[in-house]
Formats: sequence, C-alpha cells, structure tokens
Amino acid sequence: MESRGSVPVRPLPYEGVWRFTAPAVDASVPRARHAVRDLLVRQAVPADEDLVQMVLLIVSELVTNAVRHAAVLSPEVGVELSVDAGWIRVSVEDGHPYRPKPLARDQTQTGGRGLLLVQELSREAGGACDVEHTAGGGKVVWAALPLTSRTAPPSAP
Repeated sequence: MESRGSVPVRPLPYEGVWRFTAPAVDASVPRARHAVRDLLVRQAVPADEDLVQMVLLIVSELVTNAVRHAAVLSPEVGVELSVDAGWIRVSVEDGHPYRPKPLARDQTQTGGRGLLLVQELSREAGGACDVEHTAGGGKVVWAALPLTSRTAPPSAP
C-alpha cells in the first residue's frame, strides 16, 4: 500500500473488482448490463450518466460478441468490472481462441461493428480497448474508461 507522508492510502469505498459468469446465450446480454448498472449504483461509483451509459453500451457489445462468436467453444462468459480512483475497466472473457478484429465501417451491414464501436467510445473518452489471450487458450476483451471525462471541469479539492 502506498502512502502519502506517514498516512497510508486506503482504497476509496467504491473501488474494487467484481466478476460474474453468465451462460453464453442472448438473455445474458441484458442481464449483464443490468448487473453492471446495479453494481455501479450499489458501490456509489462517481460516474456521470454519460459515462454509465457508455459503460453499459460496452458491456452489451462485448457480451453480445462473446455470445454470438464464442458460444460454440465457450458455454459461459466471464464479465469483470474493475473500478479504482481514476478508471472503470470492463472485461469480457470467453474460451474461444479467435482474436476478434474490428470490421470496416460499411453502412450497408446491419451488424458486425461492435468492437469498432467499443474502440471508438474508449478512444473518445480518453481510454483504451484491447484483446488479450488467456492462459487457458481463450481471450479477454477489455475497455478502460477514465472516471472523469475529458470535457468535465476539474473537481474541487
């Protein structure tokens, strides 16, 4: 634990890591979104409504991708929410080894741009998004967003 002078730094009340699993079925998408929203409210995470909506959209897109593209090899998906003083990170893990790539912006397609949307939202918010392989041969797709928006005025000390 770091300290400032002689006073140890304690985690803020809303900081933590929460993980749950869900079956790789369509019904898990709204359930995951509701679970994340409930968690943000219960932990009193200081996120404005725009950030909450961004996080929920990212959860929806990442869980949808796992359900649609990985369910054949991964009957469950793991959803993790990590919050600290400066960041919210959403991760979705599945057991499929395929590393997704964002598709081109093609207005004639009705789907297939979820990862591109997650990358754009993350970038615009000043965050990041990536895909990592797991030790078990699957993957984790994650997005991290700053708790304070780039356009928000700095908070008072």
